[in-house]
Amino acid sequence: MLDYFGEWPFIVRSSSRLEDRYGSGFAGQYDSVFCVNQGPREARLAALVDAIRQVYASTLGEQALRYRARRGLLDDTEQMALLIMRVSGTAGRRTFHPHGAGVGLSLNPYRWHRDIDPHAGVLRLVAGLGTRAVDRADDDYTRLVALNAPGLRPETHFGAIARASQRRMDVLDLQQNRIVSGRFSALVDEQPDFPMALFTSREAPDRPAFLTFDGLLENTSFVAELRTLLASLHAAYDHAVEIEFTLNIQADGSHRINLLQCRPMQVRDPHGAIDPTPPPHLPRLLTSAGAVIGPSRVLQPDRLVHINPGAYAALNQANRLAVTRLVGLINHASIGRCVLLLGPGRWGSRDPFLGLPVAFNEINRVAALCEIVAMHDNLTPDVSLGTHFLNELIEADMLYFALFPRKSGNLLDDGAFAGLRNRLSEIVPDAAAWAETVKVYDFTPGALTLYADAERQQVTITLEAQTPCVVGMAAPAIPTAHAGPARLEHPKP
Repeated sequence: MLDYFGEWPFIVRSSSRLEDRYGSGFAGQYDSVFCVNQGPREARLAALVDAIRQVYASTLGEQALRYRARRGLLDDTEQMALLIMRVSGTAGRRTFHPHGAGVGLSLNPYRWHRDIDPHAGVLRLVAGLGTRAVDRADDDYTRLVALNAPGLRPETHFGAIARASQRRMDVLDLQQNRIVSGRFSALVDEQPDFPMALFTSREAPDRPAFLTFDGLLENTSFVAELRTLLASLHAAYDHAVEIEFTLNIQADGSHRINLLQCRPMQVRDPHGAIDPTPPPHLPRLLTSAGAVIGPSRVLQPDRLVHINPGAYAALNQANRLAVTRLVGLINHASIGRCVLLLGPGRWGSRDPFLGLPVAFNEINRVAALCEIVAMHDNLTPDVSLGTHFLNELIEADMLYFALFPRKSGNLLDDGAFAGLRNRLSEIVPDAAAWAETVKVYDFTPGALTLYADAERQQVTITLEAQTPCVVGMAAPAIPTAHAGPARLEHPKP
């Protein structure tokens, strides 16, 4: 294998019999390992063998086993093979990477404008390695491209576009022999042939350049080719698909697209006969006008979990992690419930100061997930289509939406919770110390109704005033068969 690749970088990827099937994509459940493949042959061989070991070992990781358990696959025979692929990129510099990369979905679950055709597909596009497209990069943004209307953006003016543009890029450092992240502007300064005109835009000639990909989208056949590619694969699979791809610009200005992976996309078609219009006479518990991902729907949650943004923001890192684990315990105690989960910042963030760093198995019983954009002014939801975390939300048919408390059309009526009993300590023993941060309210069936309108990007939750809260119902206990009663660390003074 080393003789075949020479010193060209490669990646060791999983190729399990359980992966990429209809109904269970396994996206991100097993490891993929880059090998920069530089240096003495003995060192390169050791790195290859270590990468192989790591991919095989990931079949026994907690994340993969929990995914298998959720889908009833624990008893299926797991046969892991490997796929070793040359990394797409341009040689001859200290850093190695493709010019661009991304994820493509043949069915767009995020219709942020009425001109978007969900069946035309959508891209999540980045400069550099595609790691920033498939992993949730909390320190940056990516470019979303609706393939029937590539000029449309969720942002509405250049200032917002600049703030939500990619600033960091992942590359393979051939001298350090590892993957590194760095500022895009610094990394491309060393590359006079980087296609800046296709990838960047300026508000004025004397202003800084930002990664917008406008030239690529407007002046090349890239969009048409990706739309054709996704449509062809969708037809061949007879199912919505998700792909990973790379893009390299040739010396003559032409481009080359490499298709790296294709899997069935686990998503419900957004078209349907649901009328998500709320009755005008019912009082509103919540209204949001922002990101909504998933088909329109009407839900009747009977459990609402609210992580208080102000109380959470005041916690140190250890206590934020403790609250995150508490959310997981509430989730596991909510079997048979229709759960609405509201919390500050980015769910699934790796950084507890940007949101709650939950793993998917800690929210897998949630019907609707809301990100409250209130932790600080510059933190906006990263609509991470194609990332492994959001893939699991879509695969579970979970509704995602964002609430912007400081923007018009957004409201959360905290006063409506007055007088309702916080059932936290009934559900999780020894959790009373967190009662100001974590609120758990149970409602009689039909008291709460959630109306999600994906086309208008609006969510409304109504509250029947005459049936406020379940009182006196026995609290479901958390599972204790293997671990004994759940205990949580109390807040430190």
